[in-house]
Amino acid sequence: MSDHPAILAAGDRVAIRPYALTDADEFTARARESERLHRPWLFPPADPATYADYAGRLIEDPTKYGFLVCERAGDGPESGPIAGFININNVVLGGFRCGALGYGAFAHAAGRGLMSEGLGLVTGYAFGTLGLHRLEINAQPRNVASIALARRAGFRREGFSPDFLFIDGAWRDHERWALTAEMVSARTAPASG
Repeated sequence: MSDHPAILAAGDRVAIRPYALTDADEFTARARESERLHRPWLFPPADPATYADYAGRLIEDPTKYGFLVCERAGDGPESGPIAGFININNVVLGGFRCGALGYGAFAHAAGRGLMSEGLGLVTGYAFGTLGLHRLEINAQPRNVASIALARRAGFRREGFSPDFLFIDGAWRDHERWALTAEMVSARTAPASG
């Protein structure tokens, strides 16, 4: 029996599941190993106390959904090593039904396509199970890897926001990217003919 929450969705190589407080040791070890990859773009928790606060907010706050992207362990639905994380923050329901994505790969998984598959699973879950209509990504213009992931997932660039988010001691410019449920439906609809 696993200490981890149930798998929410699985693809060929990865599965997504919620965070658990028991993930602290693996998550923080992966974050420390990945510091060179993440800086200066993101600062995931690298010690158990910080992880407990971070994961606790994702677990408890109804405006946040946190997903760990885990490599598949064999042929079953079990999850293996944590490859990265994708969070949906600032979820607003009602007429808006939108959330803002934040994500990061861990160094051992970077460049292997695992986060692309994981983002596809998260967007499917967001538009299906959560009933969201729109997901947004805000990425710093020089964060080439983050923007490439948004593009691969079918997000469209919608604009540029100067001094948008306070990161690493300064207000940083960001590109705004978005994906709607209709955009995904249009991509997956069978061709008429």
